Amino acid sequence: MKMKPRAAAGGGDRAFEDAEGDLEAKEENQDLPKKGKPQGRKRASVPDGVVKPVKLSRADLYKPPTNEELNQLKETENLFHSSLLRLQIEELLKEVKLKEKKKQKIDAFLHEINTLLSAVPETPETDLADQSWLPKDVKVPFLQVPVSVKGKFRFLPPAAVTVVGSYLLGTCIKPEINVDVAVTMPRAILQDKDNLNQRYHRKRALYLAHIAQHLSKEKLFGSVRFTYMNSNHLKPILLLKPQGKDEKLVTVRLYACPAPGFFKPSRLYPGKNNIRTAWFLEQGSPGEGAAEPPTPHYNNSILCDTGLESNLLFLAGAGADFPGMRDGVALLKVWLHQRELDKGLGCLNGFVASMLVAYLLAKHKISQGMSGYQVLRSVLQFLATTDLSAAGISLLKDTDSSLPTLADFHQAFEVVFVDPSGLVNLCADMTASKYKQVQFEAKRSMEVLDDRTVDGFQLLLMTPKPPIRTFDHVFHLKHVSKLQGACKKMQLLNELMDRGGNYIAAALPFVTSLLARGLAERVLLLTHSLPQAPQWPISAEPPKHKDAGHLSFGLLLTPEFAAGILEKGPEADRPEAAEFRKFWGEKSELRRFQDGAICEAVVWGAETMCQKRLIPEQIVKHLLWLHADIPESSICYSGAVLESVIRAGREPAGTGEEAMVSIVRSYDDLSRKLWNLEGLPLMVTAVQGTHPALRYTDVFPPTPMKPDYSYHMRIKDKESLLPLAQKPCPAYIAPMKVVCHMEGSGQWPQDKEAIKRVKAAFHLRLAELLNQQHQLLCRPAATHTDVYKDGYVFRLQVAYHREPQILKEVVTPEGMLKYRDTEESQQLELETLHLPYLTSSLHGLQQQHPAFSGASRLAKRWVRAQLLSDSLSDECVDLLAASLFLHPAPFTPPSSPQVGFLRFLHLLTAFDWKNSPLIVNLNADLKDADYTEIRNEFVAARPHLPVMFIATPRDKRSSVWTKERPSAQILQRLLVLALESLRALEEQLTDPLGSQDVKEAFGDLALFFYDSHGGEVIGVLWKPSSFEPQPFKASNMKGRMMASLSCEELVTVPNVEAILEDFEILGEGLVRSVEARTEKWTI
Repeated sequence: MKMKPRAAAGGGDRAFEDAEGDLEAKEENQDLPKKGKPQGRKRASVPDGVVKPVKLSRADLYKPPTNEELNQLKETENLFHSSLLRLQIEELLKEVKLKEKKKQKIDAFLHEINTLLSAVPETPETDLADQSWLPKDVKVPFLQVPVSVKGKFRFLPPAAVTVVGSYLLGTCIKPEINVDVAVTMPRAILQDKDNLNQRYHRKRALYLAHIAQHLSKEKLFGSVRFTYMNSNHLKPILLLKPQGKDEKLVTVRLYACPAPGFFKPSRLYPGKNNIRTAWFLEQGSPGEGAAEPPTPHYNNSILCDTGLESNLLFLAGAGADFPGMRDGVALLKVWLHQRELDKGLGCLNGFVASMLVAYLLAKHKISQGMSGYQVLRSVLQFLATTDLSAAGISLLKDTDSSLPTLADFHQAFEVVFVDPSGLVNLCADMTASKYKQVQFEAKRSMEVLDDRTVDGFQLLLMTPKPPIRTFDHVFHLKHVSKLQGACKKMQLLNELMDRGGNYIAAALPFVTSLLARGLAERVLLLTHSLPQAPQWPISAEPPKHKDAGHLSFGLLLTPEFAAGILEKGPEADRPEAAEFRKFWGEKSELRRFQDGAICEAVVWGAETMCQKRLIPEQIVKHLLWLHADIPESSICYSGAVLESVIRAGREPAGTGEEAMVSIVRSYDDLSRKLWNLEGLPLMVTAVQGTHPALRYTDVFPPTPMKPDYSYHMRIKDKESLLPLAQKPCPAYIAPMKVVCHMEGSGQWPQDKEAIKRVKAAFHLRLAELLNQQHQLLCRPAATHTDVYKDGYVFRLQVAYHREPQILKEVVTPEGMLKYRDTEESQQLELETLHLPYLTSSLHGLQQQHPAFSGASRLAKRWVRAQLLSDSLSDECVDLLAASLFLHPAPFTPPSSPQVGFLRFLHLLTAFDWKNSPLIVNLNADLKDADYTEIRNEFVAARPHLPVMFIATPRDKRSSVWTKERPSAQILQRLLVLALESLRALEEQLTDPLGSQDVKEAFGDLALFFYDSHGGEVIGVLWKPSSFEPQPFKASNMKGRMMASLSCEELVTVPNVEAILEDFEILGEGLVRSVEARTEKWTI
């Protein structure tokens, strides 16, 4: 028995190692001086890490570039857009790859494991179901349901121990270094019918349990634990970690596999049955004449174990003369990891990614001369354009009529990618909706890579995409055990047998297809989290299916259709109508439409915009209850949890969108009236609003106010209302500023004071004409005219386009006229040029992205809640929010305010404010050349620019909205607050129950009594010991307050009022009330 740390055929991986060694040696030698050559004058020693100038001879300086250099230059120009991207990728690969020194330590650890495995003692033969020989401190890592099973088992030392997987191929990446070791069970252990009724799987689990029991006694290991291979409950594996400081160096994963050639492949084809119904349901004898259903996933799980070594050799052969493959797979693993696609049941892990690269090489879609970056691009392009759920692919070279066809695999599995043997589906556990997500992410990534205006490296490989920040709506199935009832309702017995009783895996494809059909065009993408199995100690029972935690689903909404209240079905007399009624249940009803057609239809109850945004929630809850028996109480839907903070008033009003639509409608009408005024000496050339409500970003927009005449006394000669002294003060109506541009003319004076007088005259004239022609109540002033219309007050301000220029005029002592920016001119430009442009641009943005308003207002609410009202201007927050919609990469533009706000917090914390300008391309007015110009000028003038620099098409150089604020200290504080807020908020939204554990928070002060099966009351009994005064300690102030026993001694006692308040905060949305049954808090 010999450990094989190097693959045999062709020595592919050895080629990897040698090539790497040669390269390192070459690089080292380049730094060494040539022997026998004079080294010139001695120079002062330069410290390591400082870049030293290279002195080249004239011949070297003008030497023509080599082919390799020409290829690199061409590739840099065509693919990387810039040499920076190439350097970033090379640096990342250096960072994630394993260093030679660590490889040596890992090799030594593997050799010691091999020695120990050969010394594990044999056991006598017993019945497979009799496991009494196993010590009590080791539990079989397998859910043995049903318990009874035929067959015999004995332990014999492994026939072979082989290192397989990415470690040998050189595609192993940090931070988690896993080395896969295949332990081959001797043929003598296995029996003829071990392919039936989980016999092989149980032998495999017992084999690993016996090994675990013996290895756990060895001092070599820091920990010996079990987990499931890719979270598949049929396939436990053993995890070994070194002792001491090397514990985090590596995790060795032991896979038990059968002796080569033991199982007859034809018995394990996708259409064959290997789980008998009578055995699974624990019925005495099989039913008469009933055909057994195929068990493709079960069969595939056995076949996977037979191909571990052959697949390693296949990959080693593919990568033998292909260094770009190693780099490409490493980059692909990073890309998958950032999108959380690489772990769990049905993931696209590193092994599948490597096989995908090998497939593209075999099909000549990539060549061996390609770099890692080109391999990454090719794989992403392939994934983006190929739907493996509709047309699968196979690595089988020669067609063999006896083997199953791709059509056979498609009948059994949702996603198909067949290995070189033609027997194993590498994507057997992947659902169609998960593959659709992979496809969607690949398409999005290709768009990012082709966009020259963004940093593709940062967005693709360095930006994590957790579901709560990626999807517009996320909902959690809190009690996954409810899927057991769903399997019953959906009649999924065959799938349950195939999946070894795993009701999550059995129900998931059906639940996702059900929701996809119901949500239809409302969603761009519907996907789910991957069920993740925990690790557990060898002395513990294996986790049950319900221990997988909650299951999450993510929805990417289509803004045009997501909020539609009508689901129109077929006409009543069509055969499809019955199917429609069956699908929607009691929600379906007959309706007559305007064209006279009588159709089946579903109408969802929603009046305000925020209610319409949550129509997908109504659909999800209705369908899951109707078709899967999953109650609403088991679904935790977080699509609009934060919107309550931008809701004005206590009544169930909307979140302000409707109020702002009403304001804009009134403003548009006023604008038309101003355009058409007759009797003005000069024409109105433009009317532009500047108030936040006119760009939909006012946190609490003004509400229309009509005066109550009983509260006022009328002064007839002035047409005014005077509030009565004995009545309450009238409500304040916030004025909304509107800039009214007048046409240019030679009649305008050229003196700034005279211009102000002319503007005052215009304000008087406007008030007079609006009152005469449109009966609007106006109040003119020297600087503006207030117009009362529809319960709102609009403040008109006349503007003359040359006024800022005239304000810049300065006469020097020599009598020369110069133009210089003054505080007054800059303020006027801000109010009459920049602000109207910003308002009209963001008004247009809201029409394209309805979630912009809510996202910006949540952001403002948060900034103000941090007491930073004066430190960040409204316009600055609006631009930050707008950038999330105009430049959303690597995400899609937000379609819910909540996800927009989470990304706002992430933007604050992740953006490099010190070294980069934030470019917000309003109205798409900036071209590629403008981006380059802005960045170059920013770098050149950085010391003189604001700490937060935001550039727009009309403001490329000065960042007018952040010129005065925030300061460097405030920005730093803002980033700290944003980071902590993002962490806390995402934690709460991702795990809505985790942060509400009062027992965990206050268990040291009180005892908690509750009904774990239901009930609506939690009883709290204070612990007498917790009320004893404690000496003051800064670290022990949780739930306590200061008290003094004497003038000198300070002690702490429980702060009961604050704790009761905490109970309410922790239980928000769950706790109806907190009742104190005693007022006496001393015990």
